[in-house]
Amino acid sequence: MTIDPRTPVLIGNGQVLQREDDLAKVRDPATLMAEALHLAARDAGLTSLPDPDALWVCALLSWNYGNPAAVVARHAGVRPRTCGLSGMGGNTPQSLVNKAALLMQRGDIDMVYIAGGETAHSKRRAKKLGVTWDWPTSQEPFEQVTDELVMVSPEEIERKLYMPIQVYPVFESAIRASLRHSIAEHQQHLGKLWSRFSEVAADNPFAWSRQTRTANDIITPSADNRMIGFPYTKLMNSNNDVDMAAGFIMCTAEQATALGVPRDRWVFVHSGTDAHEHLFISNRLHFHETPAVRIAGRRALQLADTDIDDVSIIDLYSCFPSAVQLGAKSLGLSLDRQLTRTGGLQFAGGPWNNYVSHSIATVMNDVRNSPSETGLVWANGGFATKHAFGVYSTQPPRDGFKYDYPQDDIDALPMRTAATRSEAEGSAIVEAYTVMHDRDGHPEQVIASCLLADDRRAWGISRDPQLAAHLMTEDPIGLPCNLDHDGVLRLA
Repeated sequence: MTIDPRTPVLIGNGQVLQREDDLAKVRDPATLMAEALHLAARDAGLTSLPDPDALWVCALLSWNYGNPAAVVARHAGVRPRTCGLSGMGGNTPQSLVNKAALLMQRGDIDMVYIAGGETAHSKRRAKKLGVTWDWPTSQEPFEQVTDELVMVSPEEIERKLYMPIQVYPVFESAIRASLRHSIAEHQQHLGKLWSRFSEVAADNPFAWSRQTRTANDIITPSADNRMIGFPYTKLMNSNNDVDMAAGFIMCTAEQATALGVPRDRWVFVHSGTDAHEHLFISNRLHFHETPAVRIAGRRALQLADTDIDDVSIIDLYSCFPSAVQLGAKSLGLSLDRQLTRTGGLQFAGGPWNNYVSHSIATVMNDVRNSPSETGLVWANGGFATKHAFGVYSTQPPRDGFKYDYPQDDIDALPMRTAATRSEAEGSAIVEAYTVMHDRDGHPEQVIASCLLADDRRAWGISRDPQLAAHLMTEDPIGLPCNLDHDGVLRLA
């Protein structure tokens, strides 16, 4: 089969874990990213890093570099023609691959380095001990290579509802109700799912935590596993307390040939899609469904001339159990299938926006080891809001890389109206909820999504510790409630 010289291909990847006890010896995220890129060059069979057309970095939180790509380039010893920085969101690594593939196909670039990294673990320890670093910065101009999206409405901000640890457990309660599980049944369901993820991490040499956890380990609150947002214990939350970096090299088939990269190192991206749900969770029709995942995910498979039953290597974004369940349902996947290649963001590690760089690197290695198989990566940002998909294989696509952005189809879907503060009072029905806990693991606040008589959504809050404790064992979903003018929730 003749390969179009403009066909995009990934040729190398590298992953780095930093476990440094001496804070004086901690390397900054840019240094870790540069190391990951050198490992990627070695993985591709290159003796050195050639100068790329572009070097793109996933937005990071551990250090404000100004232009992090320029600092990574200096550490790596390369001179990219342009430096780029992504917007925020866990979808960005796959979105960057999709963008690079389009630019290569059009003839705009021949080679790009994509990298990301965080040192949140060391930063937390340094803050606790009063240690400071003088890491480098750069004021050189850079390109913003993916857009930022506003994902929190004024009504949600007013209720202080803007953290993933608050929102994903609300989704989980809606999923539980849709499955008609009791609270106890659903906890066992979650424990078994997450235990299987920990087993994958135990076999992943690049996972932050390689300890296998039983279902009871995961769902049972303890001093080391406090409840955070019911029904999620700490072991069901994304673990951002890591020092990790990953990077990969992407180029055209023509460039890979010119560099002498062995054919068995090539991994083709057959298709990609990007999309987002209705941006504000208050406007989502239901919390137990993600129609943008269904539409964009199935479109990516269609463009790659395959379907979900023919894809054997799958990595679903897994910040919280609700994300995995939403993605699996929308893609038509059984939860009994292997849905992670890394172990997920709790066990493999959740370095803020950059988890999917590790996901892509792992899937690259997996399809190389199984050349007849196809890989699917789902990347997610926000509150199951922003989605990016990629289909990977060592076999070249018959008609080249294909891409779609099916946002018009998603925007046309029904949406729910959010009640304003002045309207959000009176009788309602509890739709979904969580119970947030304090640092000592005590229930302190109920957050509930409530449906008014006209089906508009309103948010109710209660700081009654007795109600919070009560809702840990007694399910209020579907029951009547009342909201006062301040949004205080009371069960009817």
